Amino acid sequence: MSTNPENECARVPQVSRRGFLAAGATAASSAALGLALPRASVAAGQAAADEPISPGFFASQFYDNREEEALLDVVETGSPFRFWGPTVPKKVKTFEEKYAEYMGAKYALAVTSGTAALDCAVVALEVGPGDEVIVPAYTWWSDYTCVVHAGALPVFADIDRSLCLDPEDFARRITPRTKAVIPVHLLGGPCDMEPIMETARKKGIAVLEDAAQCVGGSYHGKKLGTIGDVGIYSFQLNKMISSGEGGALVTDQPLIYERAARFHSMGPLRRIFRERLGGQSQADTFAGENFRMSEFTGAVLGAQLPKLNTMIAGLRRAADAARDGIKDLPGIRLRKRPDPQGDLGYAVYFELENKAARDRCIGELRKRKIPAGTLSGSVLLPIHESVMGKQTRHPRWPSFTSPEGRAIKYGPDSCRQTLGIFDRFVQVRMGPKYTEQMTDRIVAAIREVYPMVT
Repeated sequence: MSTNPENECARVPQVSRRGFLAAGATAASSAALGLALPRASVAAGQAAADEPISPGFFASQFYDNREEEALLDVVETGSPFRFWGPTVPKKVKTFEEKYAEYMGAKYALAVTSGTAALDCAVVALEVGPGDEVIVPAYTWWSDYTCVVHAGALPVFADIDRSLCLDPEDFARRITPRTKAVIPVHLLGGPCDMEPIMETARKKGIAVLEDAAQCVGGSYHGKKLGTIGDVGIYSFQLNKMISSGEGGALVTDQPLIYERAARFHSMGPLRRIFRERLGGQSQADTFAGENFRMSEFTGAVLGAQLPKLNTMIAGLRRAADAARDGIKDLPGIRLRKRPDPQGDLGYAVYFELENKAARDRCIGELRKRKIPAGTLSGSVLLPIHESVMGKQTRHPRWPSFTSPEGRAIKYGPDSCRQTLGIFDRFVQVRMGPKYTEQMTDRIVAAIREVYPMVT
């Protein structure tokens, strides 16, 4: 294959504008991803017996002419802004409608990132100064920063062996000031939502589900993000479907949807959202942000969404094969799964006696070129220096200036259970295009290594 796009174009005397753009995009992508393409082929199942197994980035393994055509539609119409242009933009609007339908929600709002979706959700729930929001001690930064940026106080609760929020510790952390809880469906697995919802409803606490790491997962037959009052998703590169960046919010509650829609587009309520609300409005205009998704992003996500079930099926197939191959190992303790049917199969997890055994196990598996590691994709927030120091964008930011904010203590003592779980779990990544040969190699390696470290 030639690496010079000009030479390639010179060989084709007649080419359409769409064909020219497609050829240029392909050549540019190949150049930019020169090192990534071999990894994609490995993730797609072409690994020889002695090559490393890699899951790759899920979404980009499924890119094809559908994403390309959708992007070229935006280029050719000249309307990349979601609300107006030389032609009527439809990509983001259509994605929102299809996404709401897929999730089984009444409303969906597309935004620029999962972080933006969290900020919109917190504003929609009217969380503010004086409120407390319970957040898992192990999660991504955005679940913490969305609370701080609202001027509210984050209160950390431990995770349990599901690697998600511990329902019992959530209940212990509630105070009269608790306004909301953020159960985060981490690492492809759902939280145990039934006891969380029971406690929240009994106490009048709003539930903001973060399904950024579990797009398409479910709990007892209901899509994650639709069980609580509002749910959010991320479409960043590491997520199930991806446009590089992007996010969405879903809810069945008109007021939550209206406040989120207002906040994401400077405060006024645009016509499309008013129409979805049946012409009704329950909130006044207020100061908002600009978290509007572009038509380019909506185009890619619109092409990705129909592929989501195929991606999930591939992941689950690989993960089920790996779990089935090791579940009979004496004493093995696999990740607790509140709903095995709703788990995405992002990875296979098992627990060892201590950190030393975990580290030895990971080292031995990596020698065998197996994608093993510690828990990834999130942060042990309470022990991070900036969190322990309560650092905010301004010294007088309200989150930590109240008596409760000054009194709260972060650090290791606030999350001992979480730290212990993190230190004991091994993660072995799965890929949606793993072959039977690859999962057999993973099973054989774990079966060989596990007895050595226990």
